[in-house]
Amino acid sequence: MDEQNKIRRYTIVTSMDNEAGVLSQLAHLFSRRGHNIETIAAGWTTDRKIMRFTIEIFTDEAKMKLLCDQLRKLVPIHYVEILEPQKSIRRELMLVRVNAADRATRNEIIQIANIFRGSVVDITHDSLTLQIVGDDQKNSAFETLLREYGIIELARTGIVAIERGELKKHDDD
Repeated sequence: MDEQNKIRRYTIVTSMDNEAGVLSQLAHLFSRRGHNIETIAAGWTTDRKIMRFTIEIFTDEAKMKLLCDQLRKLVPIHYVEILEPQKSIRRELMLVRVNAADRATRNEIIQIANIFRGSVVDITHDSLTLQIVGDDQKNSAFETLLREYGIIELARTGIVAIERGELKKHDDD
């Protein structure tokens, strides 16, 4: 398999006008092209009229280029950028509620959270709710360790990403 046909994870950052239906347009374009969105995160930029989307998919380079060309044709779009892993910062927030029926179990779980730089955000007699921010591998490793205690509920935001280094201002584009 040549390099261009190699399937890999791509992180796409795009901004669009903050108006009804933009998420639907994005999702429709991806599904029409046969792509599954692995993660998507959206939020305002410095201008609340503009939304920034971070989208991750698995595909090859040729299909990625075609998809970006199609994205750039959407009317409310401001920019489309592919972030290279080594040149970007990627983070995900994970909240996880874990069984913790006794003090010893709670202490063990808190020690694990401390190692991963997580924090306790809620505690009851029967459970702990923890928060962790990191890349997806770190969060998955944390989740794996907590499984033996019994995960009650888990929520992950999806990846948000930003390019390292020189300031690129896209919000006004």
